Parts: sequence; structure tokens; C-alpha cells
Amino acid sequence: MSKRGNVLIYNLFPRLTGAMTNWPVHFKRAKQMGFNWVYINPIQYPGFSGSLYSIKDYYRINPLFLKGRMSEDNQVRNMIHRAHLEGLKVIFDLVINHTAIDSVLVEQHPSWYQRNSKGIIKNPQVWEGDKLVCTWGDLAEIDNESSVDRDNLWKYWLDLIRYFIKLGVDGFRCDAAYQVPVELWEHLIGTIHAENKKIVFFAETLGCEIEDVIALAKAGFDYNFNSSKWWDFKEEWCLKQYRENAPVSPSIAFAESHDTPRLAAELKGNEAAIKMRYLFSAIFSTGVMMPIGLEYGFKESVNVVKTLPEDWEPINIDLVDYVTVVNSLKKKYKVFKEDSKFVEVWNNNDNVFSILKISNDGTEKALIIINKDTTKTQHVRLNIVEIMEVPAKSIVDVSVENAVKKVTALFEKALAPAQVTLLLYHHQPQ
Repeated sequence: MSKRGNVLIYNLFPRLTGAMTNWPVHFKRAKQMGFNWVYINPIQYPGFSGSLYSIKDYYRINPLFLKGRMSEDNQVRNMIHRAHLEGLKVIFDLVINHTAIDSVLVEQHPSWYQRNSKGIIKNPQVWEGDKLVCTWGDLAEIDNESSVDRDNLWKYWLDLIRYFIKLGVDGFRCDAAYQVPVELWEHLIGTIHAENKKIVFFAETLGCEIEDVIALAKAGFDYNFNSSKWWDFKEEWCLKQYRENAPVSPSIAFAESHDTPRLAAELKGNEAAIKMRYLFSAIFSTGVMMPIGLEYGFKESVNVVKTLPEDWEPINIDLVDYVTVVNSLKKKYKVFKEDSKFVEVWNNNDNVFSILKISNDGTEKALIIINKDTTKTQHVRLNIVEIMEVPAKSIVDVSVENAVKKVTALFEKALAPAQVTLLLYHHQPQ
């Protein structure tokens, strides 16, 4: 388990919730569901596009999130204080690889930006091989590596982090961390940890190579995010990535995020399938993250430019109690709150996924059995004593739903669509 402990993150998307004065009710629900961190997407003043990730002024707040005459800083402090009262630590997004193209820094510090052969500030681009897929015209690329004024640029980022910490922030999700020089992260994280060891840094690493993940872990990051959301329980890439990553950095899984379609939309409102995907994300690795709205089966994806509080949906599926039980299960057993060993297990049905997870100290084993078929019942037969190498009487069914009272050596069961069975062994000291 990570030195930072169990991490259950609730992502409050600010454009959906409006002014910060509206947020405490969401903090309370997040706490009731068992989350202990709240991650908030950028709340700084945006550029002309209005995108949360196109920041014009890092020291001003987006008017969408302000209400009343209290100063902007005090409104942020008060919001963080309300989260802390619920026992939630607060994560802010740290976006330092680009700014808005109309950022105040473009005029104040033009040498901080990358430029093309014509001397024009570069816009971030997405390429697939030799094909240009997208150009972000509202963004400007920062030259964190080669700026002639690099010392002052790096000091600006360090002072910005310190400013957020003074407001009460407990951690930072570092956007596109692998696109920022490792040396800069070493400087920022090393300096901050020397001043305050409690501050936690999360690396957004989706889409990068394992070599980049290892480099970021060595730079001081406490956690990264894994790609298990896209796993079909069949292809080898997910477990391969997991096994390469586990020795260097604890990871965080998610079933959906602010960058993905809503799970309820992807799965066409299939409640059992939605439950299965969230449960798997919770038990797969050290941490789990869930965006606001998943607990209510929201179907409309959030948008960093367009989403407004009026887009809050009626409750489609109420999963609050289910998420609460899953999060409680994750907190209770160490095997579900760490990146540890997975052993693939063969069973008699290709529509059923089975795998053994073993805690790093070997004291807990969990046999995870999932009906991958989201519409039909599937039968499975497993010799669990042989698989788990412990007596049947020492194994308990800790499944969130449809648990059996007594586990026998030969496990035969008709699994409902998307049903998940969790069989657990916990070593009891003599």
C-alpha cells in the first residue's frame, strides 16, 4: 500500500456545479459515499474560449464559480475549509505545459513560450503518425525546458504551487505530466516536499510510455493514473502495463472521467454493467477516482467549455448506496487498496473473467470472478481451493451483491449479467 494511504477521489466538475457556495452539498455526499479526496478541475480565469484548461490568469478565479462580495481568495479558502470539515482533502489541477493563447503571461513574459520558425507562439497539436489530428488554437505552449528565462519561469510555477497551498490545497493533479520536463517536476516536487511532506502529487500519465511513468515516479510523484477503464478483460496490454508500473508507482483507476463519455451512455443504462465497471475500478489498484454524476447514472458528458449548472440531470439510476458499499469494501481489505500481484486463472467459460489478486505481504488473496456478458447469465466452475491454495473454510464471499454464505471447494455458480463475485482469504495470526 502507498505511503500516502488509501485514496478514493471524487471529481467535482466545477462547470456543472456552479458557484463555490453550491459545493458543500456535493462534499457531504462524497464523504457519505466514502471518498476521502475531492479533485476539482481548474477554477482559474479562462481565456477567450472559456475552456477550464485554457488559463488566462492563474491568480484570478473564473467568475462562474464566484458569488457574493467576499474576496476571490477568501471564497476559495472558504470552499476548501468546507471540504476539510467533511474530512475531504482537496486536489487542484496544475496546468503548466500550456496557457491560454491570450494569457496575461504572453505579454508579460513572451520568452516563456515556444515559437515556430516564423516566431509565432506554438499551439499544442495532436498527431497520429504523420497525420495532424487536431490543433488547439486557444492554447499556447510553454517552453519549460529551453526558455532563455527558465529560472524565472520555474520560480513562477513554484510560487503558484505555494500560493495554492496557502489557500489550503492538499494535493495537485498535474495535467499532461509527461509533457513537462522531468527536471522541472524534480525541482517543484522536491522543493515542496522539503517544505511540506503532506502535499501529494498525482501525475496524469494516460497515453504515455512506461519509461515516462518510471521517470515521473523517480521525480517524486506519489501516484499516477492507469488505463484499466478501457480494458476488455481479454487483451494483454492492461496487465502488462500494471505489472511494469506497480514496482515504481501506485496507480489510480477510474470507470469514467471528465475526458470520457459517461459510463451510463456507453453501456446504454445497463445498471449491472455500470456497477461492474465501477467495482472493478475500485478494487484494481491503490486508488480510485469517480466523477460527479456517475452515482446518479448521468448520461451527458461534461464539457470543459460548454457545461453549465443547468445541465445537471435528473437521477437516472441511484447508485449512491452501491458506491458507498464498494468504497467501504476497498477500505476494509488491503488487497483492494494497493497495486499488487495478479495471477490469471483459467475457468470453463470464455464469457467469464477470473483472476487472483494477492496482497504485497501475502496475507490476503482475492479471487475476482466477473461475468463479462452484460445481457446473459453465464455458468462458471472453479476449484477455488486449488487456485487460492487455502482451505475452503478460510475463504469468505465478500461480494457486494448476491454473496453466498458458505464457500465450498468447488465453486459452481450461475452468474447474472455483469455479476461480480469476490472470494477473499485473509490470514488470521495464530
